[in-house]
Amino acid sequence: MNKILVVDDDPHIRKLIRLYLEKNQFSVMEAEDGQEALDYVSHSKVDLMIVDVMMPRVDGIELTEDIRGYLDIPILMVTAKGESMDKVKGFQAGTDDYLVKPFDPVELVLRVKSLLKRYNISAAKAIEIGNVKIDMETLTVSSNKETVWLKKKECELLFMLASSPGKVLTRTQLIENIWGMDYEGEERTVDVHINRLRQRIEPFPTMTINTVRGLGYRLEET
Repeated sequence: MNKILVVDDDPHIRKLIRLYLEKNQFSVMEAEDGQEALDYVSHSKVDLMIVDVMMPRVDGIELTEDIRGYLDIPILMVTAKGESMDKVKGFQAGTDDYLVKPFDPVELVLRVKSLLKRYNISAAKAIEIGNVKIDMETLTVSSNKETVWLKKKECELLFMLASSPGKVLTRTQLIENIWGMDYEGEERTVDVHINRLRQRIEPFPTMTINTVRGLGYRLEET
């Protein structure tokens, strides 16, 4: 069960978030401000933080900057409507995603799940498909005869497909997990990256990416 730390000085907001997260089988801890959150993570493990921007003592921006100094966990920031500069500061501080109050609790849960999936992908550093190794640290795909260097998005795509060989992953799933839920570009971006990726993995004939018409893509061992 993933542990979520909700950091907000409004007890009503914390209660609302807790209600929806617990309904989705998350373990929820609460902190009233950034300092209390820092004290908590100094002695307890959390898997994701939901952080309000405006808080006493240590605010959400400061908290995010501090956390990024020593923890690699997903952070979802929440701010008041219309505070666009907070959004910019939040991403500069290192937040992964953003929601504006008032928010839909269902959307918050979806974003939490998406962030955890993205971090699970990046947390695993390497995966092997047959005699082929995909390494997220070096951004390479290699066998005992060949090594090919990939761009970051290409490597993330290949890694995600290789994590579920034989399973169809839709374009929407790939976009949400690689580019994020706020991505506003075209789904064709996935097709372009897949086409480039197919060219790059040609030296590894035991691994192919097949198109499933109308759905998405599937990696298969051959």
